[in-house]
Amino acid sequence: MEGRPHLILGLLWQVIKIGLFAKISLQNCPNLAVLLQEGETLEDLMALSPEEILLRWFNYHLEQAGHPRRVNNFSSDIMDSECYTILLDQIAPDEAGVDCSPLSEGNLERRADKMLGQAHKIGCRKFVRPKDVVKGNARLNLAFVANLFNTHPALKPPEEGLPDFDLGEYGETREEKTFRNWMNSLGVSPFVNNLYSDLKDGLVLLQLFDKVKPGIVNWSKVNQKETFKKIGGNMKKLENCNYAVEIAHQMGFSLVGIDGKDIADGNKTLTLAVVWQMMRAYTLSMLQRLAGSDKPISDPEIVDWTNTTLRDSGKTTSITGFRDPAISNSMPVIDLVDAIKPGSIKYELVNCGTSLSDEELIQNAKYAISMCRKIGARVYALPDDLVEIKPKMCLTVFACLMIRAKTGKK
Repeated sequence: MEGRPHLILGLLWQVIKIGLFAKISLQNCPNLAVLLQEGETLEDLMALSPEEILLRWFNYHLEQAGHPRRVNNFSSDIMDSECYTILLDQIAPDEAGVDCSPLSEGNLERRADKMLGQAHKIGCRKFVRPKDVVKGNARLNLAFVANLFNTHPALKPPEEGLPDFDLGEYGETREEKTFRNWMNSLGVSPFVNNLYSDLKDGLVLLQLFDKVKPGIVNWSKVNQKETFKKIGGNMKKLENCNYAVEIAHQMGFSLVGIDGKDIADGNKTLTLAVVWQMMRAYTLSMLQRLAGSDKPISDPEIVDWTNTTLRDSGKTTSITGFRDPAISNSMPVIDLVDAIKPGSIKYELVNCGTSLSDEELIQNAKYAISMCRKIGARVYALPDDLVEIKPKMCLTVFACLMIRAKTGKK
């Protein structure tokens, strides 16, 4: 494969960013609730992008320090290292010996170096060099701030305590994470951080419809982001959501009781219903194209193909459908991978038997999913989906393996 530096660097940045942003949630840091502004709810806070939360966290500490400045970006606003120096002094443990001495240095690059020396005292001299600070490299400075947050959030609940809330209610479910990862893997813009708030303007949904069935979206009818900032911007978003629902009807989705306002309002149940049908339609549309068929591929056809492929390869496993208890030990998936690419499975690593423990079941599932991906199947489901026999996710696993088999990758 031809090495293209900008593509490789872009991929590496996405991997690093995902790792750095993983802890920026109420589940990992309940004290994030202190960043709530007047009139906001926790849902409003978690609807912010990780970048927006980091800026709010940064400014919270500047305010706590009594400093007059605020940062609005990770480039021009931090180039003189002043706000960084105040932030480090504010979040560092007392015993670390961090101070504001870098501010006495007039040369910006030397000041940045001294500021990073303070960061070193709390184990956070990572991602940036002095010249990266002075030049305002937005990506590297974002990574630097994210690492500061992950290492020393320094968020203390107020004396009256935090509001009562159920962490599970604000965390991301496995299903939500799967859908979000699927969307991002297709290159939608902007990157989806929150499955509900990031779909409210309809743009991501319309991009996805265009990937499921290229050409189905009339982009001249779509309101773009610049129109959202003007008077009537919310109506423009609603128009996009209504158009997305209209296209969903054209594609035969089941949308009883769902309209554009439900998407625009971030209704979780109804948004999930649309997104699941879209993911299913995308997977089946790929199969349909490979088969050269005018008709959509049905669930029974995928089951029949699975069993035929297993049988023709001498495997003894089979499935009756995507709710079959036989799927829970992952053997049908493991055998199907080996049938598609003979010799790829190391069966000595597989737990066999009729009464496997929960740990053995999850080990099999992890191996099954990892091997699906290793042979080139773009599987979005997670190991727990196989163990718990989640029919929607199990369908996508077998469909993706069918796609892999029909593309003839080696």
